Amino acid sequence: MVKKGLIRLGILFLYLTSLLPFWFLYLISDVLFVIIYHIVHYRRAVVQQNLANAFPEKTEKERHDIERKYYHYLADLIVETVKMITVSEKQIQKRVVATNAQLVHEYFAKGKSIIAVAGHYCNWEMAALNFNFVTDKRFMIVYKPLNNEIFNDFFIQIRSRFGGQPIAMKQTMRKMVEYRKELTVSVLVGDQTPGVNEVNYFTTFLNQPTAVFLGIEKISKTIDAAVVFYDMKRVKRGYYTYTLVPLTENPKQTAEHELTEMHVQYLEGMIRKEPQYWLWSHRRWKFKPEDKHK
Repeated sequence: MVKKGLIRLGILFLYLTSLLPFWFLYLISDVLFVIIYHIVHYRRAVVQQNLANAFPEKTEKERHDIERKYYHYLADLIVETVKMITVSEKQIQKRVVATNAQLVHEYFAKGKSIIAVAGHYCNWEMAALNFNFVTDKRFMIVYKPLNNEIFNDFFIQIRSRFGGQPIAMKQTMRKMVEYRKELTVSVLVGDQTPGVNEVNYFTTFLNQPTAVFLGIEKISKTIDAAVVFYDMKRVKRGYYTYTLVPLTENPKQTAEHELTEMHVQYLEGMIRKEPQYWLWSHRRWKFKPEDKHK
């Protein structure tokens, strides 16, 4: 009970913090960067190893520059996520802009539902909130549940603020099939890490063998949905654009694993252009192909 009380108190603190204006939150971010990078050294060993594996062709100085930029951005990402608790519709539409929202309506006119693939890149959560205003159809956000029930419910409330329908990963196929007779938009994060017992496929991503979920490919083929990728860019501090890049309109015509390779390689291309905006502190490479057979 004491632990739950402290968690609820922490959530109240985050709510009150989210009421602060963006400019003040970015002052907090500047301080937070010093704390997590210079004082706490939050997962710096993980980040350094990930960067070394991903970019062996870069010098140590180049990787160090990426590391510092990443932690600056991570601090911004943290305060922006807090702000999402109370951010207004007007602010979301001002700060996150879809460059080609008409593509959604073009697919709908063809009777196609849409699966939008995102990565842990830029502020993917703010983009998902913005997508609510691109369509008036059912909008689903697939998420990986947190172990802590209170925090899990808290993030569900944030993601559903403007009408989005959060769907737990394990319920995704069932829900997609349930709504297959209506036009929908579904957002799935393509670079989630499967558990060792969930792995059915490895690919090469950022210079190393990487386990990937095949859900995007399987679901899109089952419901025959068009698949697009969120190509997200940071314009300046607190401002983003995203472009919906078509991967396939007819997933059933793609070969096995072809669509999976398409979204994985597209994300890698984005990361290589501006690597500081990917989630390098995530333990993405927890195991290797040989671990599957142990």
